[in-house]
Amino acid sequence: MKVLIAADENAWGGMIQQFRQTLPDVEFIASAGHAAESLAGYDALIPGMAKVSNALLQTADRLKLIQQAGAGLESVDINSARALGIQVANVPSDRSGNADSVAELGIWMMIGLARKAHELPEMIATRQLGLPVGMGLRGKTVGLVGLGGIGKALAQRLAPFGVRLTGVKRTPDSEFAKAHQLDWLGSMDQLPALLSEADFVVLSLPDNADTRNIIDETALAQMKPGSFLINLGRGGLIEKAALLAALEGGHLAGAGLDVFWQEPPDPEDSLFACNVIATPHVGGVTDNSLAGNVNGVCENLRRLRDGEEILNRWA
Repeated sequence: MKVLIAADENAWGGMIQQFRQTLPDVEFIASAGHAAESLAGYDALIPGMAKVSNALLQTADRLKLIQQAGAGLESVDINSARALGIQVANVPSDRSGNADSVAELGIWMMIGLARKAHELPEMIATRQLGLPVGMGLRGKTVGLVGLGGIGKALAQRLAPFGVRLTGVKRTPDSEFAKAHQLDWLGSMDQLPALLSEADFVVLSLPDNADTRNIIDETALAQMKPGSFLINLGRGGLIEKAALLAALEGGHLAGAGLDVFWQEPPDPEDSLFACNVIATPHVGGVTDNSLAGNVNGVCENLRRLRDGEEILNRWA
């Protein structure tokens, strides 16, 4: 069986090498460039961040499975794959350890922003003790935009900090809110209410037609002055120019970004001159998450090889 991986050989923290060790009888070809050209000759595709369009799918001559190494399937034309009889599957974030790892990074960003981490090097360099004066999390309001695996993992970990938790999701219900210790839970059209009250707004949504630029100039203006925005989902959730203006103008006190509009981001981007904690899309790159994703991917590839039912199918 031959599997194409739409990534460079050393991408994803050694995950590709672990695929080979787990399934030594499967041929894995890591080729980010080739994946954009043709799927001919491959039984399965691991797409990563590559765009899997209908035109690309038409080049497949024996492809049976598109298996994501993680949860995100925004770049895959699932309807076209279904029409061609190609199965599509992922590794749900709440089963792989990915959601836990991303949530931990989000809380690290919250604490770093609250304690003014960008000022600490200067305090050390100028031998100043007891500065800067940071913000404690207890009593602050955290607005969770998206309550899938990552949002739920965030709620579980944030509750012991003594914060007030609010959230929005497509289909809110009181039992869900109670189970996840949310003080208030609304639908997506109630996002302005969440933005107006939250000291920290944390995004963990996929990027699709309904969510693209959900945080635009209007939404940013609705945010509480001096609040923080953290994006753990996808870069396309935020209108970049509007975010830059909100940071430069002081309406937002800072932002935490693990995802970007272009990846990898330009290190000279003017956004990084603002109070921004930036990480290179490493939210799910931990030992726990990598092990969970390797297990999920390899289990489905084994099932494909052995003619068994594919798990976590979307098509």
